[in-house]
Amino acid sequence: MARIAGVNVPAQKPIWVALTYIYGIGRTTSRKILDSVEVPHERRVNELSDAELSRIREKIDQDLKVEGDLRREMAMSIKRLMDLGCYRGLRHRKGLPVRGQRTHTNARTRKGPARAIAGKKKVKK
Repeated sequence: MARIAGVNVPAQKPIWVALTYIYGIGRTTSRKILDSVEVPHERRVNELSDAELSRIREKIDQDLKVEGDLRREMAMSIKRLMDLGCYRGLRHRKGLPVRGQRTHTNARTRKGPARAIAGKKKVKK
């Protein structure tokens, strides 16, 4: 297992896939990193030399904000919105969808599991 940006990336996967295990690096970004350090995309992590791994590490450290720094920045942005009391901040605080999605139906990911409302049973005649 190689360790890049504080994350153990899987050794058996192609390097472009393995880089996506790092928070803040997706498929496009991983390919751009590999192009800039001139490493073939399809080469597996365990086939990389130490020099290639160090070039990848340096590129990520120089150009990208990943893992803890990125998580901290995201949390601070959300906290700032909540402290301001703006609409988006209120939605974050209440645990509701932030970007205009409907909440009458759906929105279960943000709202959590449905809770039964007492006294709403149908009366049989």
